[in-house]
Amino acid sequence: MAVFQRMFDFISKYLTVFRLPRVGILDVLEIIILSFLLYQVMKWMKNTRAWAVVKGLAVILVFMAIAEILDMTTIIWIGKSLFTLGAVAIIVALQPEIRRLIEDLGKNNLLTTLILLGDKQNDGRFSDKTLNEIISASFEMGRAKTGALIVIEGDSPLEEYERTGITVDGLVSSQLLVNIFEHNTPLHDGAVIIRGNRVQSATCYLPLSDNRSLSKELGTRHRAGVGISEVTDALVIIVSEETGKVSVAQNGELFRCLDVIDLRRKLEAIQDKKEGKTRKNGKKKEEEKKDEAKADA
Repeated sequence: MAVFQRMFDFISKYLTVFRLPRVGILDVLEIIILSFLLYQVMKWMKNTRAWAVVKGLAVILVFMAIAEILDMTTIIWIGKSLFTLGAVAIIVALQPEIRRLIEDLGKNNLLTTLILLGDKQNDGRFSDKTLNEIISASFEMGRAKTGALIVIEGDSPLEEYERTGITVDGLVSSQLLVNIFEHNTPLHDGAVIIRGNRVQSATCYLPLSDNRSLSKELGTRHRAGVGISEVTDALVIIVSEETGKVSVAQNGELFRCLDVIDLRRKLEAIQDKKEGKTRKNGKKKEEEKKDEAKADA
């Protein structure tokens, strides 16, 4: 009974906050404006790493509310003590996203920026044709011992890294990728970023991994590939200039010396199979209709 009494007192205490005074036209207008801005900010956050932080904070707040209801004084004290430190840590962790938002606010007006940021959506996964073109280019460059660094975007947006390179915005093809990384071409140095079926940028700079478990024989290209996979969910294909071997970096791990089958499996694992599922469902329905027709006959 004591637990239920504390729960009732907790709810009663915080419900008093929601007692509304008289509401006028200006108050309604203010609520609409704030709701719109909050909605746009939430849409923007959903396309950045900030969304994962928000979900984590929501879990912590629920846990703290339960601790408050159950009168867990030690947990409550620790939570309040770490509040300021946690706020600073969040600002540091989300520094790139916050900087990008402030930069865009400086270039455009507030509403335009929030609407554009909120409407940015991942253009989807790549098609089977794109998958085959990437595999073909990777092993063609491997045979020629042409170094390459191909970053395939996942759910984490890579605009921050695209800005460090040169915009390409071309349809993915084996010829395009090989030409980009060809020796002595203007775009061969740095990484290529692929979103959906298009090459977005080339000569992009990536963060280097400081993972000490990586072999010392690995160069900057491999460390950059692992580095970007540590901070995003991107899949990175690395072609060694020295050995011609094809490797993949994903979730901070490096998978070395892959063959065609291994690379295809890695790419298919992140590929959107919705179209494939639709085709399969269509085929199943056609087969069911044929079976029914045979049964009727």
